Amino acid sequence: MNNVMLIDGHKAVVNFDPDIAMFRGDFLGAERRRRFYASDVEGLQREGALPLRTFLDVCSDKGITLNCCYSSKFFLRVDPEMHEAVALAAASHGINLNLNLNQSAVATLGAVSRVADSNNVLA
Repeated sequence: MNNVMLIDGHKAVVNFDPDIAMFRGDFLGAERRRRFYASDVEGLQREGALPLRTFLDVCSDKGITLNCCYSSKFFLRVDPEMHEAVALAAASHGINLNLNLNQSAVATLGAVSRVADSNNVLA
């Protein structure tokens, strides 16, 4: 199960790695992941704060801003049958493919967000 943890105002995806019997956290949105491990939530907070602080210091020194990572565009590859089915569904509702996918994403993320708010966000 994946969860989201807030560390010093930055979100990290957290899951349990059964191969090593530890929790693994990943800060996303930078050019590459910043990964950290711990055996409990308090350890994740502590271990996540260290690489985050270093990363933020380096960004500050180099004048890199962190809120520039998402362009509002992403590319999705699906098989032709799926493409046809999604396009047909959009047309049957009188909307274009992009709007259909946006509405589907918002509906899915709304459901995910409600679950996260109720029991998956570790703060």
